[in-house]
Amino acid sequence: MDWSQGDDAPGVIRMIDQTRLPSETVLLDIGTVDDLIGAIQRLSVRGAPALGVAGALGVVIAAQQFETEKAIAAAADIRSSRPTAVNLSVGVDRALAAFRTGGLQAALTAALQLRDEDIAACLAMAERGADLVRSLVGGRPRPMTMMTICNTGGLAAVEHGTALGVIERLHLDGDLASAIACETRPLLQGARLTTWELDRMGAPHELIIDSAAAMILAGGGVDAVLVGADRIAANGDTANKIGTFSLAVAARYAGVPFIVVAPETTVDPATASGADIEIEDRGPDEVGGFGGVRTAPPGTHARNPAFDVTPAALITAIVTDRRTIRPELGERPETPLDQDRSR
Repeated sequence: MDWSQGDDAPGVIRMIDQTRLPSETVLLDIGTVDDLIGAIQRLSVRGAPALGVAGALGVVIAAQQFETEKAIAAAADIRSSRPTAVNLSVGVDRALAAFRTGGLQAALTAALQLRDEDIAACLAMAERGADLVRSLVGGRPRPMTMMTICNTGGLAAVEHGTALGVIERLHLDGDLASAIACETRPLLQGARLTTWELDRMGAPHELIIDSAAAMILAGGGVDAVLVGADRIAANGDTANKIGTFSLAVAARYAGVPFIVVAPETTVDPATASGADIEIEDRGPDEVGGFGGVRTAPPGTHARNPAFDVTPAALITAIVTDRRTIRPELGERPETPLDQDRSR
């Protein structure tokens, strides 16, 4: 995802339409607020860091499209288009503050700065996370096998990604035996997107159905579980794609490190615990069928929470671009950076 602008034309957000992967790679040029909100809600763009950058650039789109007061109102609509990932609101708020004081150009500068910071954060998380994995499983022979869920690569950020960025770093360093990707029901982000990214980076990988993860973990074939986060509460609880909590429970039973990788911007000190995180329900259609084909009988009721919350007690470590937090040692994200022992 990036910003594209000709000499005389308004700028557009250029992004891959993730709903079309892996069968085809389609680029979208988003030039209106309605188009951006639609892209966010149908998951053409998704992933906490990517949503933050999209939200910031969305303020620029609103400033191009509307007069000041209407642009501010449109920015609020972008901010509320998906409720769980905190990065979306962080990105909107940052660019909107710049717009209020300096106008359109200031908003664009703030949004592009956030983009660049996201790229740098992903590189920092990759290094920090790979070092942590090596230290946690140092007594086992290399190369190592990682398990992950959903998609946390460059598609979910701008470049490299969070948890998948750590896997990429291990692969480039020759320390990866295999990445096991959970298919990630109901929209198969793991099967469609994570395997696509792993293939492009040349990393060895396998795909499993979500319900096979616990058996594989218990069988001793996985060295660590790496996942992302859409919001990290002050007490260390984390919200991520539905199925993450189950992985954490299975990893604890199997004695496998469970590591959350997310930028510092995903930490939300205003959210005390996971109980305070709003969990988006995407409605029954995604559960009752897939790809336009109905699999459940008409009229079947379904729940479709897009996220779940993993308690801090089940998390071995939270890796951000600025620090490593060890909940099992009593460390919490709410601890100020200058007091955190794991900087």
